[in-house]
Amino acid sequence: MYKKNAWEKYNETDLNNLFKFNDEYIDFLSNNKTEREVTIASIKLLEEKGFKNLDSIKSLKAGDKVYANNRGKNVCAFIIGKKDILDGINVLGAHIDSPRLDIKQNPLYEDNEFVLLDTHYYGGIIKYQWVARALAIHGVVVLKDGTTIKVNIGDNEGDPVLCISDLLPHLGKDKLEKRGNVTVEGEDLDLTIGHMKTKDKSIKENIVSILEKKYGFNEEDFVSSELEIVPEGKARSLGIDESMILGYGHDDRVCAYTSLRAILDTNEVDKTSCCILVDKEEIGSVGATGAHSRWFENTIASVISKIKGNYNDLYLKETLSNSYVLSSDVSAGFDPLYSNVFEKKNSCFLGYGLTFNKYTGARGKSGCNDASPEYIAKIRKILDDNNVNYQTAELGKVDQGGGGTIAYILANLNMNVIDAGVPVLSMHAPCEVVSKADVYEAYLGYKAFIKNI
Repeated sequence: MYKKNAWEKYNETDLNNLFKFNDEYIDFLSNNKTEREVTIASIKLLEEKGFKNLDSIKSLKAGDKVYANNRGKNVCAFIIGKKDILDGINVLGAHIDSPRLDIKQNPLYEDNEFVLLDTHYYGGIIKYQWVARALAIHGVVVLKDGTTIKVNIGDNEGDPVLCISDLLPHLGKDKLEKRGNVTVEGEDLDLTIGHMKTKDKSIKENIVSILEKKYGFNEEDFVSSELEIVPEGKARSLGIDESMILGYGHDDRVCAYTSLRAILDTNEVDKTSCCILVDKEEIGSVGATGAHSRWFENTIASVISKIKGNYNDLYLKETLSNSYVLSSDVSAGFDPLYSNVFEKKNSCFLGYGLTFNKYTGARGKSGCNDASPEYIAKIRKILDDNNVNYQTAELGKVDQGGGGTIAYILANLNMNVIDAGVPVLSMHAPCEVVSKADVYEAYLGYKAFIKNI
């Protein structure tokens, strides 16, 4: 149903299913705040549903379920269809990284009897939103002998939290006269982690001692670490009616989770279907774990070879050209507090369902994928036939700004692609907002897509 409020259609059974699904999503979002954590959790869910590691399989046939893992930061799951794979695959593609702060390689220092960690922000954050709030550190430290130490400081029961201090308003006159983008500078986003002296150790020496005894690594090991600073705490239901979710990382784990669940909750498909979860979208989809990597193509090539018993590049090219993709990524939900930056009739609204962005990009559609009307017509029919609520949107007023997704990258492979995701308020903030109705409609829409396109 196009541009209708989804809440109005639900009966009691629908609402029970909706709230149960969202409770499960809240748990997933709360427990998986980095791309590594999402990958591990996703593989666990896949294996519980009978998906096998592609590397362990020699041949594939209709009905088989397999997954592939790239460097612990990408996962790709397939259900092999009844039709020839050269007829194309149906792909749900989302990213699992979110804006955050990363700890630098040489971060630890003492200044005026405080010990701090130096950071470098990752993705498009508004820097002043990250100060004076409880923060946690998630990630890994890899020792020289290859041992990997998982780090979670701030989100375990009884853990201390960390923070970046802010200037009190009594002394903030000069700061408050600055433009918002420089109110807090990037080099000021340093994490306070301690301030205790002992009889025989300086403050920094005491912190290093704690890191060694409690967490198993020393100061030099920061060089081979990947430690991410994220908001502390769990995602929560928002609103007296509990109709929304407030949490960190909806962009884009809300689409990653619903895409993954669509694959997990599907048994048989006519066309081979796939869910791919990628890293690095927030910084341009670069690197070996971003959407620009050749890993996705290589994985599809491996699947083709295990179905066909042989392989050539023409098989891969034909498969990609006949494939359909939903780039499962969030869109900017209309916010009545900031209505001046939206063009209302081409905006998405919380509660109206799955949102399609025919194009993103900036201003004159720069850097966008522009989906074909033929493809959009197919999707409209599928969603209407399956009673899924959906809407269309642009990312604010034409000259206001813009943004991008992985859509154009997959379209460069000659696949049919359109962005389809969940509307979000406060996007890229430490806490973002989504409607539970939109989360559920996205899940229903993604399931309908992979079975019917």
